[in-house]
Amino acid sequence: MKKLITILISALTFSTFASSTTTNIDSAKSNLEWFATKVTGAHNGKISLKSGSLIMEGNSLKGGEFVIDMTSITCTDIGSAEYNKKFVNHLNSDDFFSVSKHNTATLKIKESRLGKGGHFDVVADLTIKGVTKPIMFKANVSKVKGKTIADAEITFNRTHYGIKYGSGSFFSDLGDKMIHDDVKLKVKLTSK
Repeated sequence: MKKLITILISALTFSTFASSTTTNIDSAKSNLEWFATKVTGAHNGKISLKSGSLIMEGNSLKGGEFVIDMTSITCTDIGSAEYNKKFVNHLNSDDFFSVSKHNTATLKIKESRLGKGGHFDVVADLTIKGVTKPIMFKANVSKVKGKTIADAEITFNRTHYGIKYGSGSFFSDLGDKMIHDDVKLKVKLTSK
């Protein structure tokens, strides 16, 4: 009897792992856009994915891990080349992402379940500047011409990662210099 139970557990374990597949993401064909707002306006830009993968069981999202190349951050809304360069340099500085010390950020999916609207409710760990915090977001995953396509809108509070520059949560009397704490990422991933 004990032997039979061991065989059944082994078979169930094997079938669980056998049904999971890891799908590598094509960094060149994937797109990450960031959006940040302040009292007097907003800025947006792009950032590149260094590497990534999704773990699927059939059509269900089960996990994934992504490495974001922080050195690739750009700003797309400032037309002046001089001001654009200054702005991006400021994002790279210790006031924001400390890119010389932390040239990557990571997102690791810890849990995912199918939501009522057909999307996946995802719980993940986001690491920025060496600080890891849990976040939750909704993701859509589909198959198009044999490729896996995933998209999501991820919002994180930058102050949770030690990015306090211009935050009204930490500094008073900022007036129109205040920058809102939430940063939004629009993500579209395409598999290889």
